[in-house]
Amino acid sequence: MALLAPGVQAMAAGEGVALLEPAAADSALALRIEQRLRERAAAADETTALFYLARAYRPVWTEPARAEALLAAVEGVRGHGLDPADFVPTRLRAALAVETDPDRAADRELLLTDTLAALLYRLRHGKVDPHTLYREWNFTPPPNPYERAGTLARVLQAPDLAAAVEAHAPDLPLYRALRAELLAQQARLGAGDWPKVAAGPTLKPGARTPRVPSLRARLAAAGEAVLEARDKTHYDDALVEAVKRFQAAHGLQADGVLGAQTLEALNASPVQRVAQVRANLERLRWVASDLQGDRLLVDIVGYHADLVLDGRSVWASRVIVGKPKRRTPSLLDSVTQLVFNPKWVVPPTILREDVIPGAARNPSYLANHRMRVVDRSGHTVDPATIDWGGARQSGFPYRIEQQSGADGSLGRIKFSLSNPYVIYLHDTNARSLFNRAERALSSGCVRVEKPAELAVHLLADEERWNAQALQAALDSGRTRTVDVGRDVKVLLHYATAALDETGRVLLRNDIYGYDAAIVAALDVPVGLGSR
Repeated sequence: MALLAPGVQAMAAGEGVALLEPAAADSALALRIEQRLRERAAAADETTALFYLARAYRPVWTEPARAEALLAAVEGVRGHGLDPADFVPTRLRAALAVETDPDRAADRELLLTDTLAALLYRLRHGKVDPHTLYREWNFTPPPNPYERAGTLARVLQAPDLAAAVEAHAPDLPLYRALRAELLAQQARLGAGDWPKVAAGPTLKPGARTPRVPSLRARLAAAGEAVLEARDKTHYDDALVEAVKRFQAAHGLQADGVLGAQTLEALNASPVQRVAQVRANLERLRWVASDLQGDRLLVDIVGYHADLVLDGRSVWASRVIVGKPKRRTPSLLDSVTQLVFNPKWVVPPTILREDVIPGAARNPSYLANHRMRVVDRSGHTVDPATIDWGGARQSGFPYRIEQQSGADGSLGRIKFSLSNPYVIYLHDTNARSLFNRAERALSSGCVRVEKPAELAVHLLADEERWNAQALQAALDSGRTRTVDVGRDVKVLLHYATAALDETGRVLLRNDIYGYDAAIVAALDVPVGLGSR
């Protein structure tokens, strides 16, 4: 511990936490606290140890009211989608009374401080480690134990401990709205499950089907005042309008057509909705620190991108993201360069699963897609000399390039990112796909509907790169790489909850099926020794 003292002193000085001399502490209790901390395993979280080292092991839980406020804060985590049982409230209740025996007092001190440290961590940064669920995860990591010890000291200095703990949760509009939504969804649990709508063919306005009564009952259970029709099997105008409202509230295309996506949303139970809100509260705790400042946010589930500069949205666009079998990963990244009229080097997955089988089936496949085969020396190889049928088994020592042009897969602008997964943003030659409501259609990269406008913002040079100059560079047909002029972080973010323009929570379909794993991890009992 002595080796850590300089860092602790720096932490204390930087956070306004006064270092206390050992003489100021009750020597017997301070000694017991120090001994208990020395007995901890080397792998244990150091936050509590650093906190006590900075105050010469002087006890902090000397007033029963402070411990009672901690217990209240623990019970309050239920409103954040967390489980108070993780903090063992029964032990906390037993520790409310101040102990006079130094050994038991030391144990009480560390129990209460460990509880508060874990509580603060989980409220701000989450209970679940996202690295255990996503191998690509690279968002900003939580602060180190020195910083967390400083936060712990500040919270303990607050006049209202419970309020200080509550204020430690992410201060984001969506987080606050989801907490209110959690209460509303939990209130519905007592009424049981919704009536289920039977599966069947796509239901269009005006149709007649025996499924209509169950649809009417489902919407009525959600509070929709849908008048009974004389023909109970008729999907009439009033019911269509109720379905449109439901679709809008769940981020779906509000067309009144009852297809697979709308049916999935209708048949999600109240229990599933509670779980969905909990999963999204946890996601926000993971990324809250990155949802600040200038950012280009790609909302994967919402098929939407938004550029925020100086606190306001300056550009927004529909996007196309990876299909469920080729998912767009959640990443924190940055645009490094723009490539005008880019050539496309076919990535390994597309090469293996699309291009090689296509060339094996059709000798004209490469020519039809303006692709060429290139060897390691950069020389063009005649496709007719390649055994395409055996290429997937024997390996493929070449690369496939698609020439640049507006009809190429990357369109006319590529936004190069810094990740090692060959994931980037780009224009597209299939612009009609932006008219679809569900746009999980790509092979992992993000296709942008309005790339030229985004390029002007990122180049950030009105004299050299206004809209006209950019268009001239694109019209030249020449492949050109340009450094960006604005350093903006890019967040490829997956969330099944969002806010609409009015501030209402949208609970959206889980296109990649990620929510269940987060909820399962949230429900695993975790002791105080884990964060």
